[in-house]
Amino acid sequence: MKILVCISHVPDTTARIEFSADKKEFVSTGVTYILNPYDEIALSKAVDLATTAGGNVTVIHVGEIASEPTIRKALAIGANDAVRINALPRDSFFVAGQIADYVKKNPVDMILCGRESSDHNGSSVPAMIAALLDIPCILFAKSLTIDGTTATLDNEIEGGKEIIQTSMPFVAGASEGMAEWKIPNMRGIMSARTKPLLVVEPIDVPQLTKVTAYDKPVPRSAVKLIPVEDSGKLFEMLREEKKVI
Repeated sequence: MKILVCISHVPDTTARIEFSADKKEFVSTGVTYILNPYDEIALSKAVDLATTAGGNVTVIHVGEIASEPTIRKALAIGANDAVRINALPRDSFFVAGQIADYVKKNPVDMILCGRESSDHNGSSVPAMIAALLDIPCILFAKSLTIDGTTATLDNEIEGGKEIIQTSMPFVAGASEGMAEWKIPNMRGIMSARTKPLLVVEPIDVPQLTKVTAYDKPVPRSAVKLIPVEDSGKLFEMLREEKKVI
């Protein structure tokens, strides 16, 4: 069984976010990058499946050379080998196009991704990959079991869950609960240094979107305290200032 896990190189969630003066670029100076937490769940599940049923786990990432420490961490967690598409990931369609092209040339049984990346939270790459490959996509999957060539997944939906069965190949976006995070041990860290990491040049993909500017959320206003004997003002403020009633 061949499993491909898509991983993202994202800023640490505790990092201080800054943009350039013209708001055109994210300032990465001094920012620590990590393996996207949802992708870690997908990778952990892939390693579990390969361990119990036999198979090979390949991680794939679209990014420049600075992302290789993150790729090596994925190898330390348990992936057998890695592929880096040597390009700056300008948008979701570009990333999906690169990964889909690789899969067309190197078929796999399943593609696992995190449900979203912690920087853009778009949840779009898994569905785009599936569309480009014309295979099923199950997003927000909380469990995954394999029986032969059939996969059964619990998919998170509003107000409950749905149980889906699909044949291979397919794309799944992992949510919390699909697997426990794995912490690389010393043996894994040492072996990751020598595991294969293939660098592939990107293909041309049409640019369908463009970021025109970045900005931060509006800062929270100061807390306004209303004396209990004047509680009627609360409704007035909600109506006049917040426009919620």
